[in-house]
Amino acid sequence: MINNKTIVLGISGGIAAYKAADLASKLTQAGAHVEVIMTESATRFITPLTLRHVTGRQVVTNMFDPASEWHVGHIALAEAADAVVIAPATANTIARLAAGIADDMLSCTVLATRAPVILAPSMNDNMLLNPVTRGNIARLQSRGFTTVEPDTGRLASGKVGKGRLAESETIVKAIEKVLQKKADLAGKRIVVTAGGTREPIDPVRHISNRSSGKMGYLLAEAARDRGAQVTLISAPASLPQPAGVKFTPVNTASEMKKAVSKATAKADALIMAAAVADYQPVKTARHKMKKNSPTLTLELVKTPDILAEVKGSFLRVGFAAESRDLLSNARKKLKQKDIDLIVANDITKAGSGFDVDTNKVTMIDRAGKTESLPLLSKREVAERVLDRVAEMMKK
Repeated sequence: MINNKTIVLGISGGIAAYKAADLASKLTQAGAHVEVIMTESATRFITPLTLRHVTGRQVVTNMFDPASEWHVGHIALAEAADAVVIAPATANTIARLAAGIADDMLSCTVLATRAPVILAPSMNDNMLLNPVTRGNIARLQSRGFTTVEPDTGRLASGKVGKGRLAESETIVKAIEKVLQKKADLAGKRIVVTAGGTREPIDPVRHISNRSSGKMGYLLAEAARDRGAQVTLISAPASLPQPAGVKFTPVNTASEMKKAVSKATAKADALIMAAAVADYQPVKTARHKMKKNSPTLTLELVKTPDILAEVKGSFLRVGFAAESRDLLSNARKKLKQKDIDLIVANDITKAGSGFDVDTNKVTMIDRAGKTESLPLLSKREVAERVLDRVAEMMKK
């Protein structure tokens, strides 16, 4: 998977920078075109000349180098990259990337690229375990960055702990896995729904729920990054519209059903991550209802069950947000809706509810195969769900 691929190798300023030469060598031997970007502090640990001899390519260390062969360097490298790997990724570099700072060639390239980014952290164990660093890593993971966990061993300080740069072979395998994922949904048409529908009571009020839409948006972005043609059908959500995705905004469950029916006519898979309101008012007031009575009675009727009612030859994936009896309720929904896979989460668990960047889910397929995942970033959950989707499509 690496042969003839352009790998941008970013090296930041930590003692493990010397190991980047071995990584660059192994990538070059595997047939990759390795373009090296070094931060200024990285050049204090290993010289650009070493990397130039290993890769046979000019090493970029300065955004304003007139001798560089890259025109508007960070943009050209960002567009040329099949993958960007930063090894070592220091706490400082991770923090700057998490904040979106772009003041050197490496950070500008990462901000400008659409290629997958792989981080291989290396630092003192206390720095790695610091909540700020863990939060920065989690934030980058939620944006789709892949992390290669550091090893445990003797650190530069002399103590033994977790923080050593992962071995070159481990990083190479991570790059191969990311590049393989990038193409496993190529040519597939995936429809994703997101957000919480709004069922109007009057021109001002509506019935809805606490869904932020994050899970659906990340599923759409991850499917896009893996080569799929993606249609995202979204109820209102305070999230930026993903680039490279056909976006269809809706408000109500009925509108979503209509959009899903149209979009799935030629789809390979439907992933219903939206939180569709269960009930809607029988009548919607034309004008704002006045608070003239101490009580208000609304007559409600069930909304359409989109997953159960929209059928076809495409793969169908549903989500189940539960507060009790997680597995039994999920299995019941799987059977009732006659779908291929259900992704269930307990919204009462820490880090697995609404308005958070993490989730802890259990996936159950039609055959009864159950897979419980640990607490992960929602982007990683999206990747794991798509792993199953891609696997099921092959069968």
